[in-house]
Amino acid sequence: MVTDGEYTAVLDRIEDDVAVLLLEQEGEQVPEVLIPQAKVPSDARHQDAVLTIRLSDEQVVSVDYDANETSRRHEAVQSQFDRLADQPPLDDEMDR
Repeated sequence: MVTDGEYTAVLDRIEDDVAVLLLEQEGEQVPEVLIPQAKVPSDARHQDAVLTIRLSDEQVVSVDYDANETSRRHEAVQSQFDRLADQPPLDDEMDR
């Protein structure tokens, strides 16, 4: 059960017009929330979109798209991937 308050949410997926949001609070993942796709801003209806949601009486009362945080997280993941891809192979991998 998710308590009332403000959460960072990441759009995991949309299935049958239902958005599955993975919630974070203070850097920790908390239970997911399912909301109608129509409540998600149209520019945020893509995987890994970062949102700020507010809950009251166990209901979602607002959903705001954070385009800057979405871009920041995407760039951080891409940078990490690029660093891993640029690493030279291990000695035993070169012998194969």
